[in-house]
Amino acid sequence: MSKFQHDVMLRIVKVLDVVLVTLPFAACWFLYYERQVKSTLTWVGNSAVLLLYAALFIVLGKVYDAFLMSMQHVSELFYSQALAAMASDGLMYIVICLMSAKVCNLLPGIAAIAGQLVMAAVWSFGSHKWYYTVFPPRPTAVVYDHRQGMEKLIQEYDLGLKYDVQETLSVDECLDNLSLLNDMDTVFLSGIHSHDRNIILKYCVARGIDVFVIPRVGDVIMSGAHHMHMFHLPMLRVGRYMANPEYLFVKRAMDIVLSLVALVITSPIFLITAIAIKLDGGPAFYKQVRLTKDGRTFEIMKFRSMRVDAEKDGVARLSTGDKDDRITPVGHIIRKCRIDELPQLINILKGDLSICGPRPERPEIAAQYCEEMPEFALRLQAKAGLTGYAQVYGKYNTTPYDKLQMDLMYIAHPSIVEDLKIMLATVKILFMPESTEGIAEGATTAMSGEEH
Repeated sequence: MSKFQHDVMLRIVKVLDVVLVTLPFAACWFLYYERQVKSTLTWVGNSAVLLLYAALFIVLGKVYDAFLMSMQHVSELFYSQALAAMASDGLMYIVICLMSAKVCNLLPGIAAIAGQLVMAAVWSFGSHKWYYTVFPPRPTAVVYDHRQGMEKLIQEYDLGLKYDVQETLSVDECLDNLSLLNDMDTVFLSGIHSHDRNIILKYCVARGIDVFVIPRVGDVIMSGAHHMHMFHLPMLRVGRYMANPEYLFVKRAMDIVLSLVALVITSPIFLITAIAIKLDGGPAFYKQVRLTKDGRTFEIMKFRSMRVDAEKDGVARLSTGDKDDRITPVGHIIRKCRIDELPQLINILKGDLSICGPRPERPEIAAQYCEEMPEFALRLQAKAGLTGYAQVYGKYNTTPYDKLQMDLMYIAHPSIVEDLKIMLATVKILFMPESTEGIAEGATTAMSGEEH
């Protein structure tokens, strides 16, 4: 089957998903909410409402990876589908209330959500099973230099049904005999230097072989290069963080407005949490020195989740997760719900933090990382954030080198759209336990062989 046929079939199945999820909303709209609207809508108006819902579901579904039937577990696929559907319902409820000029009954909407959860479950299970029945595993080769273990990750993430790893080669073995790749549909290049990688890339592209490249820091920096012409030659201009003034102005305005709104909405949670921590013994808030843009230090605010003497010896330590005996009983609860991070809204309002950006690191920890990876300081090109690319697409125990690359990907492409995607995607990880796992001591990289 050609790639074109593969892509067409995938799109048909995804369109079916949009239709299935929209049907319960359509029933809810026609049976109840349409009658609440003051002016009677024609078929054009009704179609516009349904199309708006479908469009919202598509956009949010892409943000939450709700259509990646071949890349996620069925449970993850269902979770993403449910989140996208409920977020779309919430936005449409606001639209309907505005159209009706009143607060409408929520019960029909809740009934629609129940129907959508059923549809999402049916589609998630059915599409996942269909994909692996129709499309056999792709013959795959892994070519590595410093970073070994990609074939293990493929199995750990249950992608062995999609990628059948038939060859695992060092870069030298591959370059000595490129014909080993001829029978492959997919090649993973893991941590290979640019000269060797380019030889393999050109060979694969010429033969229609798909290539996945795990980049190095230099590759990520180059991805943000500005394309231009000079001396009648194509040119790439690379520099420090290149955010334009308009972006920075809008980003700061969003920070102020959203942090103010969030502070007002969460004020009851602030009060209850502060009282609970005080009853547990010790101060409610905890301040800690962190780094932000250009190495400037500031005091980040959190609800205290550890004992007062957690670092009585003065040595900075990363948390090892739920098993960390320094965490208090109340601390376990507020960490699971991410409530301990809420006081950082005050930091955002003050201008110390942004909503989106590289997470601020402690100076002592950053210094340790910089000894192993001098490039780690490149994260400080942009203002630190409450949430960020590495927090959304990585885990708590994702290695410092990989987090650095994720942060540099964000820095290389400053965009309000990207910030909005990160904000929306943050909602998804709030209820995923792996995003709060601790980091194992001595952990350096997800695949053996650190790069410098």
